[in-house]
Amino acid sequence: MVAKSLDIKLARIKADRACKEFIIADAKDADMAFGISAPGKSPEHYSQEGKFRSLPEFQECIRQIVRQGLVDIMLMSTYVSSILTIQERLFDNSHVTPAARANDTTDIHVMREGVYPSAPSRPFRTATIDHIQCGKIDCRPGERILGANLGLYSVTFNNDVDLDRQTLEHYREFRIEAERKGFRHFLEVFDPNALVNPVSPDRLGGFVNDMIVRCLAGVPDSGRPLFLKMVYHGPKWTEELAGYDPQLVIGILGGSAGTTYDAFKMIAEAQKYGARVALFGRKINNAENQLAFIEMLRRIVDGQISPEEAVRAYHGILQGLGLQPYRSLEDDMKLTSQAMSYVGGGRAQMPASPASPPRTLPAASQVASTKPVPKTSRPGVSPDAPDFSKMTAKERAAYHRARIAGI
Repeated sequence: MVAKSLDIKLARIKADRACKEFIIADAKDADMAFGISAPGKSPEHYSQEGKFRSLPEFQECIRQIVRQGLVDIMLMSTYVSSILTIQERLFDNSHVTPAARANDTTDIHVMREGVYPSAPSRPFRTATIDHIQCGKIDCRPGERILGANLGLYSVTFNNDVDLDRQTLEHYREFRIEAERKGFRHFLEVFDPNALVNPVSPDRLGGFVNDMIVRCLAGVPDSGRPLFLKMVYHGPKWTEELAGYDPQLVIGILGGSAGTTYDAFKMIAEAQKYGARVALFGRKINNAENQLAFIEMLRRIVDGQISPEEAVRAYHGILQGLGLQPYRSLEDDMKLTSQAMSYVGGGRAQMPASPASPPRTLPAASQVASTKPVPKTSRPGVSPDAPDFSKMTAKERAAYHRARIAGI
């Protein structure tokens, strides 16, 4: 079994908070929330037709991204994981860690004409830990390693003593079962979806931070989540939580798709202020080219390119592949106010920092194609992966464009 980059990076992050390791997850679990639209737009999509990918097409997107090898976690529904992880053994020779959504609270039940997300969140679990681990109701000894052994558990606090107590009780029951079965999890904390008792928007980050700390204060290491997945509330609240407990690894969720610059700027700023994980679902799934989009995310967090450069390079790749972008480059360079839950609610707070001056990246033809690409020697990463730290800007740009064009 190939060493998983998630485990290597988490160990380094917890040993040295100053390290530059950053974890990227693709959240391909939308079928646990949406209906027919969950797989995203079909390549043949036309606005008037409303055509979406089929589930097999969605699964093929997952295969391609896992084979690309630039994400650390692939989050799926239990059903999709049972096909790709257990039946196909997709992750056996990959450093990507499979994960499954372990619960599906009512605020993510998003159906056409549905009203569930407008009511305060109620706890609910479709999947069982055994189903995630081995694909059946009871796992025999030794079978728990057949499937995914990492799950996302989500909570939504609405500042109501009875509702929030019920949420905490269900999470406690899940943690106890998970610890007994050796099942690892990470904790998703949505912003309130229907506040019972109002919280001022400028203080919402403090409310969420306090709920997280209080929620986990009674949990020993053996039952704690590997990391968090939460709304990025901006520098102040991210730094506050990161500074409180260095062992608490903060991850941000992506929210709605938005512009390309929304995604690239968010991951860069969140990393700057203490986040070490990004879990993007719709931002990746709704991209014109998911592989190119993910490669730009990786290059940003690895310090190889600025968000502004990444948007321009991404549009250059789309042009080279003959793909029509959803927005013009000018419009795609704008920051927008984004909904950070499945159906609105919380908002991302982007710091008011000046954008880096954009630079035009060199064309692939400017780099000699005969020059060998330096290989990486990082543990948990394929030995065939390029080592961008040993490449010039021209070489990195040329490699990236050639790689995406080849795929």
